[in-house]
Amino acid sequence: MSASLIPMILAGGKGTRFWPVSRAHRPKQFLALDGGNRSLLQVTGDRLTAMGIARSQMWVVTSEMLAAGVREQMPEVPCENVLVEPQGRDTAPAVAWATLTVAERYGDDAIVGFFPADHWIADTDAFARAIDAATKLAASTTAIVTLGMAPSFASTGYGYIERGTPVGEFAGMPAYRVSRFTEKPDGETARAFLDAGCFSWNSGMFVFRAGVALAELDRHAPEILQPLRASGKDAYATLPKNSIDYALMEKTAHAYVLPAEFGWDDLGDWNALERLFKGDRDNVELAIHVGRDTKNSIFYASDSNETIATIGLEDIVVVRDRNVTLVAHKSRTQEIKKLLQQLQTDARFQDLL
Repeated sequence: MSASLIPMILAGGKGTRFWPVSRAHRPKQFLALDGGNRSLLQVTGDRLTAMGIARSQMWVVTSEMLAAGVREQMPEVPCENVLVEPQGRDTAPAVAWATLTVAERYGDDAIVGFFPADHWIADTDAFARAIDAATKLAASTTAIVTLGMAPSFASTGYGYIERGTPVGEFAGMPAYRVSRFTEKPDGETARAFLDAGCFSWNSGMFVFRAGVALAELDRHAPEILQPLRASGKDAYATLPKNSIDYALMEKTAHAYVLPAEFGWDDLGDWNALERLFKGDRDNVELAIHVGRDTKNSIFYASDSNETIATIGLEDIVVVRDRNVTLVAHKSRTQEIKKLLQQLQTDARFQDLL
């Protein structure tokens, strides 16, 4: 299976909601947020290597600002396999340009898989089986396959996929046509989706034949594909900002979902650490923490020698990184983006970004 799949790692994101540890030149995909010594980007490569894919066969899409860091962390990936976007335009242009490049090198029947570099995955064997199934589905049909994750709670931060007509089994896993996508529903809707039992979280991982996706992009997003086809990345300045979900997946009739369970989180903000590491403990402590009457909180320090001391805290995030300390209520970590916008307007804080 793996030899027929061309893996494309998406590593251009900014990871702003993991500030202050994630910064402009060191976004979250370059970090080991679990306290280990392998970054999220490197672990993404490790998962693919475990499937029998050599790093010399991997591709990475990233930004000009991050290209040097990608090459440092993934030195075995050939330079010509690192696609450097001149500016960020969200995932639709990145996927379109990468797919065009793969088709030019390997032909329209090449099967390409897209894997964000900032995901946490618990069971690499189950992940490999799901990718095997997705590859077989894409090879035998005109499917644009997305991996759907079994929802474990009524998340309002994830997109949802409703399963439609079943289309058979691939590598022992059932596959379905997509009935509809719903982006980040409100709480009541998310609970209804969870109770219905026919919805998956949208993982943002895709597998398809290059020619199939290009034909659908030509049909549904010509304003993105046609300039790229004519001018390559020189067209970026003219491209609209759009996600692959909005530009293609919500419009195409060729969307299929493969429900999978391998322990997954997209590590969207600091609260993700609680989902991964808390267990039955009072707090998540990825730092030296000494506390009194402190519970349901998250503590993180980049320097393992730093101590965070607390009294009487509940539902709080405390992050210490070099010259910045972030203190936030867990319910408001999504506002870190707005805080960074505020910092950008003040010359005193430019070295903090």
